[in-house]
Amino acid sequence: MKALVVGAGIGGLTAAVALRRAGIEVELYERAPQLRAAGTGLSIMSNAVAALRSCDVDLDGGQSIETFELLTSTGRPIRTVPLKEITDRLGVPSVCIHRAELQQELLLAAGDCPIMLGANAFRYGYDKRGVRLWLADGRVARGDVLIGADGLHSAVRRQLAGPQAPREAGYGCWLAVIPFRHDRVTPGYVGHYWGRGKRFGLIDLGGGRVYWWGTRNGGLDDPLRSYRGWAEEVQAAVAATPPEAITTVSAMDRPPLPSWGDGPVTLLGDAAHPMLTSLGQGAGMAIEDAVVLARTLAGAADPCQALRSYEAQRRARTRRMVRVSRLLSKVEQASLPWTAALRDAVFRWMPRPMLVRQNESALVFPSPGAHHADTH
Repeated sequence: MKALVVGAGIGGLTAAVALRRAGIEVELYERAPQLRAAGTGLSIMSNAVAALRSCDVDLDGGQSIETFELLTSTGRPIRTVPLKEITDRLGVPSVCIHRAELQQELLLAAGDCPIMLGANAFRYGYDKRGVRLWLADGRVARGDVLIGADGLHSAVRRQLAGPQAPREAGYGCWLAVIPFRHDRVTPGYVGHYWGRGKRFGLIDLGGGRVYWWGTRNGGLDDPLRSYRGWAEEVQAAVAATPPEAITTVSAMDRPPLPSWGDGPVTLLGDAAHPMLTSLGQGAGMAIEDAVVLARTLAGAADPCQALRSYEAQRRARTRRMVRVSRLLSKVEQASLPWTAALRDAVFRWMPRPMLVRQNESALVFPSPGAHHADTH
């Protein structure tokens, strides 16, 4: 079997690694002219770490999460999330890592897998002999299955499901990775600071670096001004960041699709189910997708049937992640004084067993063949 994978991001690279380990030939097609060491930080939670380990990828870089705190904008504690307790019990850490480091580890694991750069895929077609992928430069690739792992603005998804604008969440995000040391940032520290209509994340990446992100309802302005009066470590991290080191994006997702595939074609990761970042599971769901896809295709007599089985295994879990991420995002971005106060109180007084249960359900990688009710 030969798989054509469109997109060499985290999901596409993981698919290449997992599919090759399953004995499937893979060709990757990436529209960018080069694979640059770009991006900021990623949360690779225990479920995704377990999925990577299942195809012999054990993260060497990054920093395991040791402390996860929810705090007010001024740094007053709201709640310590017992994430370390959960991950210790599961026996699999949750890791924060620079995207470029994860990319390099996946490229190393992919070995000599052919990656065609500057390959702008714009159309596919299939018949009983297999699938064809047309590139903008006139090349045509042929294989047995086509996997669209080409992100939020996926060309494969567009042909499958028609044009659909991403769904705006109503706020923008600043993202940066910088050298930074502060007494508050202990090894493995994750701090989420909640204000009114604004949030800030401060995450230890190890090696004297932090990944920070900030959000603001409406449009973005000067981050220094936006976080004036916040916790000292928040203001210090923003002040230590050169403007050119800050990436700005709008928070967007898409409503879940009723179907991810057609014939020998399917979707993976953000092409199938882009989600907001509140659960830190965007990259994790793409990694899970890739591993489940590979183990479902392995040895399959009917690739199309195997793709439908993969989709059935993944649809309910990813649908829930999209829904919960959007709901949590709305709660976290509360802007009215009473809604922000209610949010803080709910998390401060939530029974510990409930907090553990809600977190643990996301952190367990589903066992092979697991199906969940596909509820809306």
